[in-house]
Parts: sequence; structure tokens; C-alpha cells
Amino acid sequence: MDPQKLPRRAAHVWTLARAQHGVVKRSQLLSLGLGPDAIKHRISKGRLHPLWRGVYAVGRPEVGQHGRWMAAVLSYGPQALLSHRSAAALWGLGRITPGIEIVVPRSQAPRRRPGIRVHRQSHLGPEHRRHVKGIPVTDLVSTFVDLASCVADGQLERAINEADRLDLIDPEELRAAVVSLRRRLGLPRLRRLLGCEALTDTGLEHRFLGLVRSAGLPEPETQASVNGFRVDFYWPDLALVVEADGWRYHRTPGEQTTDRRRDQAHTVAGLTTLRFGEAQIRYEPEQVRRTLAAVADRLAAS
Repeated sequence: MDPQKLPRRAAHVWTLARAQHGVVKRSQLLSLGLGPDAIKHRISKGRLHPLWRGVYAVGRPEVGQHGRWMAAVLSYGPQALLSHRSAAALWGLGRITPGIEIVVPRSQAPRRRPGIRVHRQSHLGPEHRRHVKGIPVTDLVSTFVDLASCVADGQLERAINEADRLDLIDPEELRAAVVSLRRRLGLPRLRRLLGCEALTDTGLEHRFLGLVRSAGLPEPETQASVNGFRVDFYWPDLALVVEADGWRYHRTPGEQTTDRRRDQAHTVAGLTTLRFGEAQIRYEPEQVRRTLAAVADRLAAS
């Protein structure tokens, strides 16, 4: 072996390790010109430290969280991706969990490795592959579908809100994407949470007006202009405004600010404002009816 090639090969190994958070794969070392004996020699000298079968930390045995994620993906081959809770953490949407989760094609029969949970999926393709900080990871839509299969609603909601806050994907875009997906574990739950079966504005209005009649209230004005704002329902004799908010998984800060200004303008003008979300109107109609009746009675008495 040409002695001059040794420093060059070592430099290539370090360059690769820096790009991969301090870890390399055996096949990568072989492609750089290191033979089996050279790899074994570096292990014995403490230059390479085995993490999982065929994957090594370079220089020192300790690697950070990104290094462990990268090593886990490398250990399961070129089609493996960080997934589920680990993917959410890498995207910055969830907390780091002790175990590492990855996904591989269903056709692959992976060996078990300590500390790694492997999911097999038949739909996995190149279109689902992304790189975050150089680590192969599932795309955001796939990450949310997978996350819906293994975490509570509250944690999933927080992750979607955080993705919106970070401008990674907004809930409306996510909602449109999951509608067209084929059947997958976690998908029905994510669709339910995102309100993919939401009522149209007209359907929501008709349903609410049915509750108005059952509560004994007179017919309101609809889509009236009040204090410079268009409102959903207005009872001038009661000085009552009701907004029936259609599906919004997460209202943007701009929308929230507009709603506050609208409600404040009505309050200044001496009006009472009630807001009901679509979920309430659909699934808690009796609560909506009771609230309407009670507020109308109080306002009529005053």
C-alpha cells in the first residue's frame, strides 16, 4: 500500500464522519479504500468504535443524539428513514425519546438491534424521503401520520401547532395532503383530528339554525354587517352576536388578532358575543342549545 494514500484516506474518513455527526458505516469505509484488516486495526487502536453492527463512531465512542439517529438509520441500509417520534424530534416538533424509531420497506426483514424500534411499511418510497441536518427522515406528512399511530391527541396537536409556528407546514396544507393518502396506520385518527370531514359553511349554518329554533330563539339575521364586521348571526333586539367558527385546526396569529378586535368592537358597542366551534355544534348540540337559551333569557330580561 502506498504510504502517501494513508493520510488521504484518513482525511476522507474524517470528512465523511463530520458530515454524518461523527459516525460512518463499514460499506462507506470500504468504498474509501479501507480493507477489512485496516478497519479491524482501527477498531483495535480505538480509532473506530462499534455502535451497532457495521456502524462506527469515529475518534471517540461518545456521539450526540444526532449521531445516534444517523447511526441507527445507517445500520438498516440505504432505504431506512428516521420515523415516528424520532422523526418528530428531529424536525423540532416533539421531545426526544430514549428509543430510536426508524422505518424500512415491508420487503426488508430487519434484524433487531438494541435501542432501535423498526417499523415496516409497504408504501415507503423516494417521495417520502427528506434530509434534516443530513439525516434521512420521513417527510412531514408521513411523520404526522406515523405520529398519529403512537401518541396522544394532545401531543399530536402540539406537534402540528409547532410545525405551523416554524413555517414547516400549515394545518390547511396538511389537511389537504392527508385527504388524498391511501389507507395507513394512524391516518383515520389524523384525519379526525384535522376535521377532514368538516361541514361546509352552509351546512354548519343550517345545523346551527336548527339549534336556534330548538332553543326557542327567534330567527337571527345572518351574515349581517355589525360595527364594520360581517357576523354569522345577529339578534338586534337582544344585542347578541354569535359566531359559528367553521373548521380551523389552528387559527393563525393574524386570524386570532382579527377575532379579538371584532369581539372587542362588539363589546364596546354594548353587544354580547358568543362563539361556538364546529365540534361543539356537531357533537355537543345540547350544550350549545342550553347556552343560547340561557344567554337569550338573561339579555331579554335586562
